[in-house]
Amino acid sequence: MKRSYIALALGALVAVGAALSLPSCGNQKQLVNLQVQPGLATYPSPNSAPLDFSAIGTFIHPPSTEDLTTKVTWSTDVPDLLTLNSGGVAGAVAPSGTGCGIAQVIATANQGTGGSGNIVIAYATVTVQDITQPQCPGGSSTQAVVTVTLAGTNGAGSVTSVPAGINCLSAACGALFTVNTTIALIATPSAGGHTFVGWTGACTTTATTCSILVPTAGANATATFN
Repeated sequence: MKRSYIALALGALVAVGAALSLPSCGNQKQLVNLQVQPGLATYPSPNSAPLDFSAIGTFIHPPSTEDLTTKVTWSTDVPDLLTLNSGGVAGAVAPSGTGCGIAQVIATANQGTGGSGNIVIAYATVTVQDITQPQCPGGSSTQAVVTVTLAGTNGAGSVTSVPAGINCLSAACGALFTVNTTIALIATPSAGGHTFVGWTGACTTTATTCSILVPTAGANATATFN
């Protein structure tokens, strides 16, 4: 009987020791998830105004959700495309003005306050558009360039467009138009006996006015005058 009491006492001591060795929940607060908001963002042009991003963290021990915008480290994987604000506003990001494309805004934080050195990372995907450049995101699908070349006798005529945009008086010129819309190109011979010969390229008529359904890749038309 004495041995059984001793065994029970030893078992109780082991249990107490194990309980005391468990980490304190409050002292082991850990960041288990990080989210950048908004997760998707688009800048209409390389000169767009900055957007404010925020970082929201989820903790355990105890469970909580906190705004970590001013505590995380902000970066981007394409620094040539995006500029992180250096004026003290955490999470403010603007296009660099040098181009278009897709990049990531990255928030990095240490995992928890319990001495852990692990890192939690979150991403947001941002797109910098430029509808004036067909190779840019949103460019080729939104607008395309229509160009006009003047051929024949120099100064023998001019070309304008409806809607307005093209106004070729003595040399080749072009303008942006919405894809899959119809524009009219109007050739006008100069005074003094000059005549209009006809169109080649995107237009194939001898009439002074031709119509073009603007394709995604853009178009070129040549107006010939004598």
